[in-house]
Amino acid sequence: MGRFVTVLSLFIWLICSTAWASLAIYYGDSNSSTLQLIVSGMVAFIGIITLIIFLFVPSWRNRLLSFHSIIFLVVLLWWFNIQPSNTRDWQRDVNKLAYADIDGELVTVHNIRNFSYQSEFDYTPTYYQKTYDLKTLEGLDLFAVYWMGPAIAHIIMSFDFGDQQLAVSIEARKEEGEGFSTIKGFFRQYELIYIVADERDLIGLRTHYRNNPPEQVYRYRLKATNVKKQGIKRLFMEYIKNINALHKAPAFYNTLLTNCTSVIWLNSRVNPGHLPFSWKILMSGYVPEYLYESGRLDKTLSFSKLKDKAFVNPLVEK
Repeated sequence: MGRFVTVLSLFIWLICSTAWASLAIYYGDSNSSTLQLIVSGMVAFIGIITLIIFLFVPSWRNRLLSFHSIIFLVVLLWWFNIQPSNTRDWQRDVNKLAYADIDGELVTVHNIRNFSYQSEFDYTPTYYQKTYDLKTLEGLDLFAVYWMGPAIAHIIMSFDFGDQQLAVSIEARKEEGEGFSTIKGFFRQYELIYIVADERDLIGLRTHYRNNPPEQVYRYRLKATNVKKQGIKRLFMEYIKNINALHKAPAFYNTLLTNCTSVIWLNSRVNPGHLPFSWKILMSGYVPEYLYESGRLDKTLSFSKLKDKAFVNPLVEK
């Protein structure tokens, strides 16, 4: 039984490592070429032959595993050598990185996005800078944006400074003409960006102009006692620290590890008593429910009623 489990584990590893190596070569460093396609196909072909021989010629298994491990290691080392960049031909909506200057309790944020939209892809780019007083930071809103069922949502955080809000959306930074692919997001294809913007931009884009498919936006206000307000301040400054870090040195987006939700959770660890990690963070559509269960949202209503109340599309549509 123990030998069977070992052989099965090795067989699964061969399948997974072959698939990963082939895809890593195919996607390359954002500039896939015919040569990359050919090499990717060769690696996949060699992997398939290896799997067949592994199953039916037991005496060759050790040699096959050594040969396969060498190929996999070479691909892995090459892949880790791919470096992120801040100087690509970016799409217009992500071509400027935000950054901030800090002077005591005053934080001046530069390159705050505030586009005027005629449609999703027809807009007038506008940016501004603004100084925020940390003493006026009084609340935090979570926006959950759905477009493909209840399990997946894009999460946006918006910091409430009383008469002004600052929204931050953590996204994949795409090049001109490049679309988003969940699979590509595993293979160092996108840089990470914190889009710092006016709510009218980030939220209005999703309620007014994204129609293929339509997006449903929900706004949840996190509880903000005096103790929690200190936590919101620490979280905001953690955001600012990472925004400035990305302005100086780029980093890669990753579909699983550094996405719109997992990065928020990583940032939240600056606070004592932060939420434990949960599968509901990976299945981001359930993040509001997880916050509700953890006492971070208003519990005077049932979650279903709170969710109905949180739906903002009817309130902002033209």
